[in-house]
Amino acid sequence: MTRFILQRLGGMIIVLLVVAVVSFAIFYLLPTNPAQLSCGKPCTPENLERAKEFMGTNLPWWQQLGAFLWGIVAGRSFGTGDAAISCTAPCFGYSFQLNASVSELIASRFPVSASIAIGAAALWVLMGVAGGVVAALRRNTWVDRTVMTFAIAGVSAPSYLVGLLAILLFGFTLQWFPTGGYVPLTEDPLQWFLHLILPWCTLAFISAAIYARLTRGEMIETMGQDYIRTVRAKGVGEGRVVVRHGLRNAIIPVVTIFGLDLGGLLGGTVIAEKVFSMQGLGAMLIDGVNTLDLQLVIGFTLFSAFLIVLANFIVDLLYGFVDPRVKARA
Repeated sequence: MTRFILQRLGGMIIVLLVVAVVSFAIFYLLPTNPAQLSCGKPCTPENLERAKEFMGTNLPWWQQLGAFLWGIVAGRSFGTGDAAISCTAPCFGYSFQLNASVSELIASRFPVSASIAIGAAALWVLMGVAGGVVAALRRNTWVDRTVMTFAIAGVSAPSYLVGLLAILLFGFTLQWFPTGGYVPLTEDPLQWFLHLILPWCTLAFISAAIYARLTRGEMIETMGQDYIRTVRAKGVGEGRVVVRHGLRNAIIPVVTIFGLDLGGLLGGTVIAEKVFSMQGLGAMLIDGVNTLDLQLVIGFTLFSAFLIVLANFIVDLLYGFVDPRVKARA
């Protein structure tokens, strides 16, 4: 198992290095000059050179890349003397437009995105797996058709449309829940919960549909296997057959997709944050793109890649518990 973990950690580092190099290459090849945006008006050639030197963009691209990667590990500073700006590790860059390190900006917005992502993910995996199992066990009945109808509706509906309809129905018409905004958990747990119900249900309705269809297909295939008939012939209870022998094998592809979806969602739920007026990582990324804040965009891209790679790593570890054959091979 130790060898398995070390191999996966090595793979994570390689993937993150590739993402960092590709992101930095795109940044370097873009015609936009970050120093041009920060040198003020009028931007004389002398001021532009001073801005380049301060930001480090006057160096060759490979030196900039080295300084960027070293900043993640050990921190870095921009400029010299009393005007120098220090960026402590892990430094994913420095936004000169917002006058703050990208790490600080991510830390300030991450609780919003994490609150949306974790709650929605828990809800959609419960709804999706439960719906898929019930539909598979009641195949070709009205229960199956009802679950699959909701699944098709969820897959087909745009998330912004579902969100707006939820706001219209439960926010303005019934006035059950707030229509937008975010309240920190530490400030008021009840309001935190109430403000997140609509974003959670919106994302869960869309994503649970995919999980329900996937779980249904896997359960139908698994429950038709010979070993399931053997277990039943031994007199094992139907509940244990379904949960321990059927669902445990059918859920493996669900775990794979869940890890990737959660990792991507933690990096920002752009549409949900915009629809429900929440200032999370997705909203910050949109603002960074609109203002050409490239340091922020690159740092955010690498952080998002880290979340997805980390989620994939956790999924690989979970395989060992879900499927004993993986642990045996490791």
